[in-house]
Amino acid sequence: MAGGIAEMPGLIANPGKIWLAVEPVDMRRGIDGLSMVAQQSLEQTPCAGSAFVFCNRANNRIKVLLWDGTCVWLCQRRLHQGKFVWPKLNERCFVLTQAEWNWLMAGVN
Repeated sequence: MAGGIAEMPGLIANPGKIWLAVEPVDMRRGIDGLSMVAQQSLEQTPCAGSAFVFCNRANNRIKVLLWDGTCVWLCQRRLHQGKFVWPKLNERCFVLTQAEWNWLMAGVN
């Protein structure tokens, strides 16, 4: 199949804006639940080409919600050791730089 799994890493390699939600979310939420968080809590439109990164309370799992123009992707990453370094800010979300996105996807603190 042309354009299959081999292209998926490129899909999330360079999203438009990358919004990181500071508040932890329930990792049982799926596409609809996380889209609702993006709309209501973060006041962002989930299908505008941006990526949204959510973390659980234990900081050992993240989910990334991404609209690619055709469909919605929901990716999850779980650490078996250690934790994601997550901000403790008064803001509900903020935009990551491309370098910060690459570091997060690579597992760098």
